[in-house]
Amino acid sequence: MTSSRVSASGEPSRLQKLRHYTPTILVAVGVLVGWELLVRVFNIQKFLLPAPSVILNAMLNEIRLATTPGEGSILFQATLATLWSAFGGMCLGCGLGLAVALITARWTIISEAAMPFAIAANSVPIIAFAPIMNNWFGTQNPASKMSIVAIIVFFPMMINTVRGLTLVEPRQLELMQSYAAHPFTILFRLRIPNALPYIFSALRVASTLSTIGAVVAEFFGGQRVMLGVFITQEASNFNFERAWTGIIMASVIGLSFYFIVQLTERLIMPWHVSFRNTER
Repeated sequence: MTSSRVSASGEPSRLQKLRHYTPTILVAVGVLVGWELLVRVFNIQKFLLPAPSVILNAMLNEIRLATTPGEGSILFQATLATLWSAFGGMCLGCGLGLAVALITARWTIISEAAMPFAIAANSVPIIAFAPIMNNWFGTQNPASKMSIVAIIVFFPMMINTVRGLTLVEPRQLELMQSYAAHPFTILFRLRIPNALPYIFSALRVASTLSTIGAVVAEFFGGQRVMLGVFITQEASNFNFERAWTGIIMASVIGLSFYFIVQLTERLIMPWHVSFRNTER
């Protein structure tokens, strides 16, 4: 017999999902309506805060330009360029973070020696890296933006993964060692599964940091078709509604990365307690 709330397959019903997401939808709609009313009632100027309706018109105009033959939208070209920089840097930084974490977790001496440097480097602001990377790779080279993103996401990934690999239940470790399990068997059967929640937690952080790093790096120079440059130039030309469309597209990139990471986490580790709790 199936419940009205949960289907026979154990998945939440549509009504339950609707109830789960309704507060989020209501809050989003309330913020937009309040924003629109605030601008209209207090007659806030566009250079301070454009109304959502004005930003929406600017976005629709960009869509019209993108779909018109012979025309083109700089906004969407800039979005693709920033998307590539953020994605490339995130893959590079997270991949290196995982590799270094596997090495440092295997040898405790290396982990203890490297961790202070990792924490110190992670505390350096993005703006300190941007001029250096632009000087190394060139302002117009996407590699300069990718390297900044890689530096930003590397340390959260490394630190979280090391914690996941080392904070293993002692009794489980002793049991595998009592059966003379090979270190690689312990790594792949015990340590990595234990580290998966930590890894995906780091990936969720990296999904937003990668977009922030790419856009901020572009503020220090780059091609016209980059969101950071697009936002800076449109704001300088007092086209604030177009600058806000760039901000929205940067948010879309970050949200897309986050949802992809969350979906991948559900597919790889559906057994985790956090997903079981959401289905109750």
